[in-house]
Amino acid sequence: MNPIPGSVVPPALTQGASPALAPDPLAGLRPYHLPDPVGWWPPAPGWWLLALVVLAAAVGLVWWWRRRRRARAASLQAERELEALCGAFAADGDALALARGCSRLLRRLAVVRFGRAAAAGLAGEAWLAFLDARGGGETFRFGVGRALLDAPYRHPHDGHRGTLDAPSLCTAVRTWIRRQREDAVGAERLPQPMVARC
Repeated sequence: MNPIPGSVVPPALTQGASPALAPDPLAGLRPYHLPDPVGWWPPAPGWWLLALVVLAAAVGLVWWWRRRRRARAASLQAERELEALCGAFAADGDALALARGCSRLLRRLAVVRFGRAAAAGLAGEAWLAFLDARGGGETFRFGVGRALLDAPYRHPHDGHRGTLDAPSLCTAVRTWIRRQREDAVGAERLPQPMVARC
């Protein structure tokens, strides 16, 4: 073996020893060591983000459920009150009391469902148009619902006790109440379509 000029040759090689018997230069290194296990706290940023998404979804679900329950409860209560009104009419035949009760009931439910600003100040034809636009079809403006215009304000002894079609009025009010419950539940279930403004 010819050494390169200027290089240092280990003494074992210069004395005729074979390279296989030379000491291993890697023998003095430490053995492999694994890093410490990763702790569970603090979590990585992705876990924080996932926790926020789950929390927001839970809050949204609770809000949706309570709103749906409230809308359903108001409609169910209104239906019970309507049944009591129609039952009282069947017992005493007072159509004016039925019309007054239906008018108050519809007004209270409309305020709960659509807000005071939207429903409380309406009167006359505007009130009937409001009822028709929100599930009445044309029952209130052109049908039996027209009785709500003047029947609540008639004097009980003016001779108009039997001129109101009470069963049809009960049916129209019941249908309107049920549509409010269906609309309240369905509006939260289905997304509203996007309308392009021109």
